[in-house]
Amino acid sequence: MRRREFVSLVGGVAAWSIAVQAQQPLPVVGLLRNTEAAEWIAAFRRGLSDSGYIDGTNVTLDIRVAERDRLSDLAVDLVRKRVAAIVVNTNAAPFAIAATKSIPIVFVTGSDPIATGFVQNLNHPGGNVTGVSFFNEPLGSKRLEILHELVPKAETIALLVDPDYFRGDAELRELKMGSQALGVKIVVFKASNDLEIDAAFTAIAQAKVSVMLVGGGAFLTSRRHQIVGLAALHKIPAIYVTRQHTEVGGLMSYGASTTDAYHGAAVYVARILKGEKPGDLPVELPTKFELVINLGTARALGLTVSPTLLARADHVIE
Repeated sequence: MRRREFVSLVGGVAAWSIAVQAQQPLPVVGLLRNTEAAEWIAAFRRGLSDSGYIDGTNVTLDIRVAERDRLSDLAVDLVRKRVAAIVVNTNAAPFAIAATKSIPIVFVTGSDPIATGFVQNLNHPGGNVTGVSFFNEPLGSKRLEILHELVPKAETIALLVDPDYFRGDAELRELKMGSQALGVKIVVFKASNDLEIDAAFTAIAQAKVSVMLVGGGAFLTSRRHQIVGLAALHKIPAIYVTRQHTEVGGLMSYGASTTDAYHGAAVYVARILKGEKPGDLPVELPTKFELVINLGTARALGLTVSPTLLARADHVIE
């Protein structure tokens, strides 16, 4: 065969290979949640990009957001479409786990993954499930301590919770134990929609409860602008789960980075797409918890933050 013919043949084979690859369907990654979360989905996209995967280029994201009563049907639909992996938050995780024992599932949760039944072993999850925990629930007592340190005269603390939050009962047990240790009383107020949040703050003001802790869960976090605004309106010092609350005017927050958790989940998805098994990937746990204090909000509330508490803060918003 002449050299020119050989080069032409090789070039033709290469072009054919590229064309075949271009025609192959992109792997689909489903994201299943019970609330919108543009910031965390953006963090997930960044994690994919940092790992070599770009939506629309070599992977496709199928984002599903719905109320809790529709999550089961959506999980089944993603399984029916044979997606390459399913990424879920706490409320969506049980439905995805029930829907498939073969498609990889990567959770992002603030709960204890073993207590929830998501996995049986953190280091060796086994099966088709792994994920990232930002460990919200065990920090409830610590948040109470910080709030009590800032407002030591408060004898009663309002707790705002979402009754539809999958792990709400476990969170409440943790907080009740913490309140008993501090010798303070907790009064629970429930809200699962915007109107109920408004009503809860009216009830808190009427009960003359002077401080508040806002519980975890995707819903309450997604309504952070509304909650922080009402806390300011009623002049109620409050502590929150995520720093996103303090960044929009909340007084204090203590917890691990949810943004980092979603970035980490994307890295795990990328490793799975490259051939690793989810059961071989240990559940990722946070290594750092941040105390964030908004001094501007403290001044607006007439509070003085002690030098000791300020020194412990990882980030201070002036």
